[in-house]
Amino acid sequence: MSIHKASIEEISMLQLSDSFFPSGMYTTSSGLEALYYSNRKITDADGLRDLIKVYLEHQLGPADCSALGNSYQHIQRKDLQKLVEVDNIIFSMKLIEEVRNASTRSGTQVLRCVSSFRTDNSMLNGYQEAIKDKRASGVYPVALAVSSNALDIPMYKAGLMMLYGFSVSMVGAALRLGVLQHFDGQRIIHELKPTISDCVEKNIDRPLTSMWQFAPDIDMLQIAHERMSSKMFIT
Repeated sequence: MSIHKASIEEISMLQLSDSFFPSGMYTTSSGLEALYYSNRKITDADGLRDLIKVYLEHQLGPADCSALGNSYQHIQRKDLQKLVEVDNIIFSMKLIEEVRNASTRSGTQVLRCVSSFRTDNSMLNGYQEAIKDKRASGVYPVALAVSSNALDIPMYKAGLMMLYGFSVSMVGAALRLGVLQHFDGQRIIHELKPTISDCVEKNIDRPLTSMWQFAPDIDMLQIAHERMSSKMFIT
């Protein structure tokens, strides 16, 4: 019995978005750990949901999701030079060193893993060579676009996967910090579904020249985490 091609794409999407996949995304708190130890601590599920919405609507949507969409278009045109340009721009937009490093670690890890079983993809191999030559960083949104394309995952679904994965990583961090319980976490993810979908719709086709992000409170949180001497999460 043969499996329809669409089913293979969907299984690949599940594979990349699963916490079992060794991307390192689930070792990040995106500044939530610093907030937990501050006097502005989030104490309930609604507060965490609203915080994640700010990240999605003012940082990941117009920046990372746009970078993923632009990357996907250049991959389909087999334009490695333009792909590297997107990599350099979105890397430069990540203002906090700890966040930049985490994004490149996760991105290069995704590429390394996917290339271990997709050895024949020219854009995947070319992008990894650009990283090796230090022309690119391997930043996560671009790396995820390259890996998703290599596994025939459509651009829009790759955007959903990225924003969903980020939301789950923050909810998971909150669970480990003891901010909320598992049922609350699942409710947050459910309530964020329209926001995730809307952010992908609005930003996946955004031109490279229109990429933006503006969330100064979040930047300050991430700076505070970077300066912590002892921490559980890498961001």
